[in-house]
Amino acid sequence: MTTLYGFFRSSAAYRARIALNLKGIAYKDAPVSLARGDQHKAFAALNPQKLIPALEIDGTLLTQSLAIVEYLEETRPEPPLLPRDAAGRARVRALALAVACDIHPLNNLRVLGYLTGTLKAGEDQKMAWYRHWVNTGLESIEAMLARDPATGAFCHGALPTMADVCLVPQVANARRFDCPLDAFPTIRRIEAACLALPAFDKARPENQPDRE
Repeated sequence: MTTLYGFFRSSAAYRARIALNLKGIAYKDAPVSLARGDQHKAFAALNPQKLIPALEIDGTLLTQSLAIVEYLEETRPEPPLLPRDAAGRARVRALALAVACDIHPLNNLRVLGYLTGTLKAGEDQKMAWYRHWVNTGLESIEAMLARDPATGAFCHGALPTMADVCLVPQVANARRFDCPLDAFPTIRRIEAACLALPAFDKARPENQPDRE
C-alpha cells in the first residue's frame, strides 16, 4: 500500500499529490494536521524534520517533495515528468527549484511562525513579507517562461512536467493570501491549463478528505 502523509493546505504535499495522480499511482491518505501541530507528535518519529509530505512506497519511506517526484520519475517513468534531453531536464528542474527553493522556504509555516512569535511581527508585517517574496519569485518565473520558446501549453512543451507540479501549488498559495497575479499572464495561463487536467484538479486542497 502506498501511503501519503500530508496536509490538504500544504503546497509541498500538493506537489506530491499531483505527481502521484499524473503517474496513475493509487495511494492512501494519512493526514498530518499542521494546524493542530500533528507534525510534532507521532509523525516526528517517521520524519525527524517534522515536515510533510512523506511517502511510503515500495517498502521505503521518502521525504522532501522533489525527492519524491524524482523517485516516482525514476521508478515509474511513464508518463514522464522530465524531458528526455539534458538541457530540457535542467530547465524544468530550474523552474521547479525556483519555487521549491526560492519562494516556498521563505513563506512556509515555520518561517511565518517565527516572524510572528519570536520576532513579534504583526499581521500586516507578516503579510507584507509573504507577498514580497511571492511577487519576487513569480516575477522571475514569469520572465523565465515568457521569454523562452521551450514554454508551451505548460511550463515546458505540450505536457505537464515537474515544473508545473511545483508551480500550480505555489500559485494556489498566492491566491489564498491575496497576492496580486495580474502581472503574470503566462503563469496564469499555464495554471489554467494544468487545472483543466483531472490529475491536477483531484489534487486541489479543497478536494482533499482532510480539508478543514
